[in-house]
Amino acid sequence: MRVLLIGSGGREHALAQILARSPLLSALFIAPGNPGTALFGTNIAIDAHNVSALVAFAQRQHIDLVIPGPEAPLVAGIADACAAVGLLCAGPTQAAARLEGSKSFAKDICKTAGIPTASGQHFTDVDSALHFIRHKEAPTPQTPLVIKADGLAAGKGVVITPTRTEAESVIRDMMTAGTLGQAGRSLVIEDYLEGEEVSLFAFCAGETALLIGAAQDHKRLNDGDTGPNTGGMGAVSPPKGFDRAAQEAALDITVRPMLREMVRRGTPFCGVIFAGLMLTQNGPFLIEYNVRFGDPEAEALLPRLTSDLLPALYALAQNKLDTIPLTFSHQASVCVVMAAQGYPASPQKGSLIHGLETAASLPDVYIFQAGTARNTAGELVTAGGRVLAVCALGDNVTEAQKRAYTAVKKIHWHGAHWRTDIGIRAL
Repeated sequence: MRVLLIGSGGREHALAQILARSPLLSALFIAPGNPGTALFGTNIAIDAHNVSALVAFAQRQHIDLVIPGPEAPLVAGIADACAAVGLLCAGPTQAAARLEGSKSFAKDICKTAGIPTASGQHFTDVDSALHFIRHKEAPTPQTPLVIKADGLAAGKGVVITPTRTEAESVIRDMMTAGTLGQAGRSLVIEDYLEGEEVSLFAFCAGETALLIGAAQDHKRLNDGDTGPNTGGMGAVSPPKGFDRAAQEAALDITVRPMLREMVRRGTPFCGVIFAGLMLTQNGPFLIEYNVRFGDPEAEALLPRLTSDLLPALYALAQNKLDTIPLTFSHQASVCVVMAAQGYPASPQKGSLIHGLETAASLPDVYIFQAGTARNTAGELVTAGGRVLAVCALGDNVTEAQKRAYTAVKKIHWHGAHWRTDIGIRAL
């Protein structure tokens, strides 16, 4: 099977490594890829947003399966463009990808399908949003408001505001100043949910969902869940207190009703669903839907996979589920993200990365490259905000955490930043 994997982050590096071990694979291309994915296939200099160029390349290369990693090409309609020329794509249609592409659309699905989620309202003009804030009970550090950009914002479109002044400032930044571009020109304002946040993954086709597994992301930049929201500073799999039975029960509450509603609307979902959940005292509540594997959750989850992922993705591309379920080891996985100085606002690029080979040689350690590049001398340098995802397996979280941080401490570049408490909540 000839496969085109779309994307350039740590998730795509992890996917490339898993796909490369499949006996079904004959050729793997990654567009645009990174220095890490180049170890497992051929990088192609086509941007993940360039749907027409990606489809044309897949046609020229007689690609059997297109696998989109990030959400942007799915929201842009890569699955529809592939179908139009007879290519198989393991991802939802553009209409179904609105589950991630529009927070207000996802809210409407939840309301119609009876899925528990935070109460909230959608706003398309700044005056209405500000009026709502000024006449609503003032938020506090204990009961903040959550402001979400309606569109795609690379994991940075959610801001928790503990005061009315801060909420008004965020609204103006998004809707008037355009700090998030078109994604923030409309937004959703929600009540805050209290509990443990987890990420739940399933393969979906029509009204059927097949459980993959779960992980727990750490969104805030600094230790103790402080600092600004990021795309994710680390993850643990599986999460504490959220076993397979609990995961299946959560699918019944938050995913399967959504699938039935999507079928009823004539836009069935087929692909990987990643449901961000809050485990509250009243059960799981939906935070958001994502229509692909998470990042860095995939880097924590996929090293535990003991079966072949490729047949499952091939089945999804044909709007059906593989009859052979995925199997995972009983080991725990801890993933620590190493970020560039200045992330998430203005990450510093071009710093030389040292010690990667030494760290990668440690037992049960997997290092996935994200924001990396080669300079003119062929040296590995930082080229983005989240630079590396350093992951480790262990018989328990304590062991996996120790191995991951042992590897982290062997890697150096100027201004490298990471959290020192990834996995603490799981202990």
